[in-house]
Amino acid sequence: MGYKDLKFPKESVFLVTGGAGFIGSNLCEAILNLGYRVRCLDNFSSGKGENLKGFNSDSKFYLIEGDIKDFETCKSACKGVDFVLHQAASSSVPQSIEEPFEYCANNICGTLNMLEAARVAGIKKFVYASSASVYGNSSRALMKEGEEDKRLSPYAVTKYANEEWARQYYLHYGLPTYGLRYFNVFGRRQDPEGQYAAVIPKFIKQLLKGEKVVIYGDGLQTRDFTYVENVIEANLKAISTSHDGGVALNIACGKSEKLIDVYYEIANALNPGERKDVPLPVFASERIGDIKYSAADISSAREILGYRPEWTFKKGIYESLEWYKNYFTLRGN
Repeated sequence: MGYKDLKFPKESVFLVTGGAGFIGSNLCEAILNLGYRVRCLDNFSSGKGENLKGFNSDSKFYLIEGDIKDFETCKSACKGVDFVLHQAASSSVPQSIEEPFEYCANNICGTLNMLEAARVAGIKKFVYASSASVYGNSSRALMKEGEEDKRLSPYAVTKYANEEWARQYYLHYGLPTYGLRYFNVFGRRQDPEGQYAAVIPKFIKQLLKGEKVVIYGDGLQTRDFTYVENVIEANLKAISTSHDGGVALNIACGKSEKLIDVYYEIANALNPGERKDVPLPVFASERIGDIKYSAADISSAREILGYRPEWTFKKGIYESLEWYKNYFTLRGN
């Protein structure tokens, strides 16, 4: 069963933090399409107002411009809410190495503010975004919960700390918490601009504009790329599960792709033809803090949440390409 078949109490109110961001705005839209009320909390440090344009006039949507680093804002946002989907975070590995204090304040202290605000408000379920980065450079073929290795960046440390805080709130205060360890999410509304843009939107942008694509490393590093629709499913199934919480689960496709193959997949989809006709990318030095290989064991999410990703990597890429073509056309570039 996909998330579009899920049912929640009729008057349910969902709070999505980081709701103007890539994943957050997709969650807001999906919940509104299901007929429920959505409260969005965002400080617009990385989220964009344009991500909300399609539904911010909906009477069931309410926007709060505020920062999760402010506890009173978090408390106010949680009043009258049934479920929290906490997506707000700073999310770049390289940037976290440059700005560790900011990442600690935003990701750890901000999440702690939200956990406490949720406890005070009597929230029924607290679902939060974690990351595959908690595994470090695992040598295992599949990354499985309970087999984490040494973390390679301040970003990874913040996500691991969040899981520990969420577990404490479950153990001591009975708050049902569900951490979702996202593995390289991609799809519509993911920002292709800027120094810290994710790899897939960056590849698409560079190829559409006829620019040289830069791959950091040898291109043989692997990622378990996960289309955003699968992430929406995981979040909403975490809300509907009968499991009592206190867990952190892998959310991925369960199959990894080499970056060089991702490049050729996108290039050939944009310009159908033989691989030899596609220009070679530029290879640069590996980035500090990047994981070499990443593939997820999703059996725990399947068992606990009923999570069954319906969107394959290839299906998601073609859907994303159509969105980005339109994105750049509207901007005239």
